[in-house]
Amino acid sequence: MRAITYARFGSADVLELTEQPDPHIGPDTVVVRVRAASVNPVDWKIRQGNLRGLIDTELPAIPGWDVAGVVEQVGLDTPEYQVGDEVYGYVRKDTVHGGTFAELVAAPVRTLARKPASLSFEEAAAVPLAGLTAYQAIQRAGVKDGQTVLVHAAAGGVGAFAVQIARALGARVIGTASKRNHEFLHGLGAEPVTYGDGLADRVRALAPGGVDVVLDFVGGGVVADSAGLLADGGTVASIADPTARSEHGGHYVWVRPSTADLDALTALFDAGRLSVEIAQVFDLADAADAHRANESGHTRGKVVVRV
Repeated sequence: MRAITYARFGSADVLELTEQPDPHIGPDTVVVRVRAASVNPVDWKIRQGNLRGLIDTELPAIPGWDVAGVVEQVGLDTPEYQVGDEVYGYVRKDTVHGGTFAELVAAPVRTLARKPASLSFEEAAAVPLAGLTAYQAIQRAGVKDGQTVLVHAAAGGVGAFAVQIARALGARVIGTASKRNHEFLHGLGAEPVTYGDGLADRVRALAPGGVDVVLDFVGGGVVADSAGLLADGGTVASIADPTARSEHGGHYVWVRPSTADLDALTALFDAGRLSVEIAQVFDLADAADAHRANESGHTRGKVVVRV
């Protein structure tokens, strides 16, 4: 099969289109014919070697965790799926090696769900990691109807999902973003505020009694800066700052594969309550350019690779 691989850590220049053996199928695994995959910041951070103390990588490695495609082969004990089923998933395994930037990927059934009927393969591939991150942070923080939620980096890949999910739960959402993304946030149902100096005063002007939940999807000290904005009984959840839990009594969230959570996202998509924005679509052979586009930080929406 064709696959993107890298044999050493480094810049996007280490990514190559190569021929690799078809993946091995385990008893609780299906082989998915990949139609699309997407790039997340964690992909290029791993490729650079920045997460070697946290995540093991077996070189040469095929990058990528997000996938949308069609089941091509089923394992010995995979009653959840049949050949021909359209699926999507967050195919994170214990070791980075056989990823989704390939024509085929072996995916444990616990990492997959049925693809939303309302989404194309490219759109579905853009959802799993970012969508699950937003959903699990919201669930961990206990967001509910009537609450006021402050979302940091609300126009980003994770933040945009979090805004929509919180709104679907009945929460009021205030979202931090640059001025150029305020109209986009209005369209998602959030009340935008510009980040930077004076942010706390701008949030207090909108929510004089404080906010019930702070969701941090950017890091850089916003947890400490936002702690004083919490109303009595409020909580904070972060994917970037462990002090949310260790110093502020909240939650530090590392996204997990979950069929049930993907099913919840599917229901929101197919009910018209959730949408996904695609920034750019690249062919598999141009995966290095896809990594560069995501790494630049200048895109709004997901960068997708069509296989």
